[in-house]
Amino acid sequence: MTGTITGAIDAVVRIDAPDLALPGSGAARLGLTGSAAPALATTGVTGAAFVLALALCLAAALAALGLPRRARPAAAGVLTAVAGAAAIVSGVSAVTGERWSAWLPDLLPLFGVRLALDPLGGVFLAVTGAVAVCAAIYGIGYTRHGLSGRGVQAALPLFVAAMLLVPAAASVSTFLVAWELMAITSLLLVVAEHHRRAAVGEAGVWYAVMTHLGFAVILAGLAALAAMAGGDAFDHIRDATPPPAATLVFLATFAGFAAKAGIVPLHVWLPRAHPEAPSQVSALMSAAMVNMGVYGIVRVGLDLLGGGPAWWWLLVLGAGALSALYGILQAAVASDVKRLLGHSTTENMGLVLIGVGAAGFFAASGSRALAALALVAALLHVINHAAFKTLLFLAAGSVLHATGTRDLDALGGLRERMPYTTGLFALGALAASALPPGNGFVSEWLLLQSLVNSLPEGGVTRAVTMPLAVGVIALSAGLAIATFVKAFGVGFLARPRGDGAAKAHESPPTMLGGMLLAGAACVALALGPTLLLPGLSQAAGGVFGAPATVGGEVTAAEEVTLRLNGIASTISPLLITAWLVAGVVLVLALLRAFAARRARRAARLWDCGAGPMTARMEYTATSFAEPLGRVFDDVLEPESDIDVTPLKESAYLVERVRFHARVPDRVERRLYEPVLAAVAAVGRAAPRLANGSVHRYLAYGFYALTGTLILLAVLT
Repeated sequence: MTGTITGAIDAVVRIDAPDLALPGSGAARLGLTGSAAPALATTGVTGAAFVLALALCLAAALAALGLPRRARPAAAGVLTAVAGAAAIVSGVSAVTGERWSAWLPDLLPLFGVRLALDPLGGVFLAVTGAVAVCAAIYGIGYTRHGLSGRGVQAALPLFVAAMLLVPAAASVSTFLVAWELMAITSLLLVVAEHHRRAAVGEAGVWYAVMTHLGFAVILAGLAALAAMAGGDAFDHIRDATPPPAATLVFLATFAGFAAKAGIVPLHVWLPRAHPEAPSQVSALMSAAMVNMGVYGIVRVGLDLLGGGPAWWWLLVLGAGALSALYGILQAAVASDVKRLLGHSTTENMGLVLIGVGAAGFFAASGSRALAALALVAALLHVINHAAFKTLLFLAAGSVLHATGTRDLDALGGLRERMPYTTGLFALGALAASALPPGNGFVSEWLLLQSLVNSLPEGGVTRAVTMPLAVGVIALSAGLAIATFVKAFGVGFLARPRGDGAAKAHESPPTMLGGMLLAGAACVALALGPTLLLPGLSQAAGGVFGAPATVGGEVTAAEEVTLRLNGIASTISPLLITAWLVAGVVLVLALLRAFAARRARRAARLWDCGAGPMTARMEYTATSFAEPLGRVFDDVLEPESDIDVTPLKESAYLVERVRFHARVPDRVERRLYEPVLAAVAAVGRAAPRLANGSVHRYLAYGFYALTGTLILLAVLT
């Protein structure tokens, strides 16, 4: 089967099965990874821009350490933003086919540092650079309020540099060093405000434990893979025969990468760490760092291990479906706006893994064209999610900066006080809801097409799993609409419900500048998604070995259209946007006319003695989500408590009634709390083993040595 994605402006992308390869197409021409493409050592735009990005990150860190407090945020922010721009140039150059590689044998012991950029790595490099540009510009204004210390200012560009190194790593040792550097620098940023709130320290502990447990299993899996392949370099591993223990390697690395991506049930750190980190750091973590988990799954599972059996990818697809549903359900009932966005990240990473799992399953079934289409959809959603989640986290940070609270129940009325932030948050909410003309709609539509149109090729497993995956995507999209209607309507409209919201003010220019860049990216991705498809098809073709040919055609109408060859499905984001804008303008005009007539009649209406509307009459985030909590009661297990305070004069007269509602994380309660309780019990019992007796300590050593010798004897 041949799947074709056609764009009427500069994008005609054909993904063909290997047996339909066109003349002149090959691994060397496409810049694909794998044994078919020999390692190159070019120093073109890709390499020069990448080295410049790393140098600028280092310069930003040094500036943060050496400059005085007043100049520190601006210098570090500008240098980091320019580094992000250089990373975009390098990533785009790699995606368009200019490969780059380098080997620095003396930089690390034993194996040195190996770097290489191919189309797949270029996608993640460009996304990380774009998020870094927005976050760095935004951070210039945000960090002036208590976050201008040397440590925080220096850690952020180093964090960006580490994330740039991960997709550029071309050996196991280089990858692991970059991964650990990413973990350490992000941890330092998460706990930046630990002196202000106790919850920050708790979030830091959860993040440190989960990220290093994930690193441990990734280390074990990749070390075993390198040992069985007889070499550390990715090229050597690709050329080697898949090892007998490939399944164990995949399961170990998948667990570690899934933890970094915030996939259920390894997600518990994410809704803690992302809300407590500074907002520009939250954007970097949620829009860029979690993508590295997806990159690791694709690089190791589909590239280095060659795909593996179909059940691997059914496991990935199932984990993605579970994460999408559970994440958006938790977001729907959350009242903390940054925690809501953190759970939304789990949902969107779940959607991406549905695409990655479907791609691996199709490839294992021999449908490489469908596999490439599903992977293109997943990569496009990675890009779209990075754009709108950056915008949403930065806007949420502006709200926190202006009001001092993240609680939606205490917000409201921000439309008049923060008009620019309100409009930008609305744009991000539209994209996150997967509604047209938002950019999230296009990638989810493409993902649905890859799943729906796989059914005619048959197979019982496919006939069962693909409709279920389609249902999960549809349900998560519906819940996402409810979630972001709540976040925007309750948080920004109506009247202020707290003193912070009543005294809110608009953000400074640098913060608005970062949000405007992210908003512009959302608009561009919504109107011109086909401009990305040639590069994404290069990346997918590199993974699956399916050649991709890129051409161009301009129509008289200059529409941007996605058209799937052989499938009766087309979509034109530009036309959809035009019709929707025309419809909205018409509806607003009609509403304005009716509002004028109603205003003339208002003086004659009787208000039943109720008086003017107050903030206490509005929906809060808790009350808005209460019906959803009832519908999904068996999944969420919400808790509620009513506190009745009587008058002092009489117990029969009520002074105050307070209603408390809480939705705990059921996975954490059922899975993690028993483990933590067992560890605490062991900790309480441990002092009994250390009673100060030298004889007991010598006995411990004797038994340990004897047991080790017996074990070695049995194994050998």
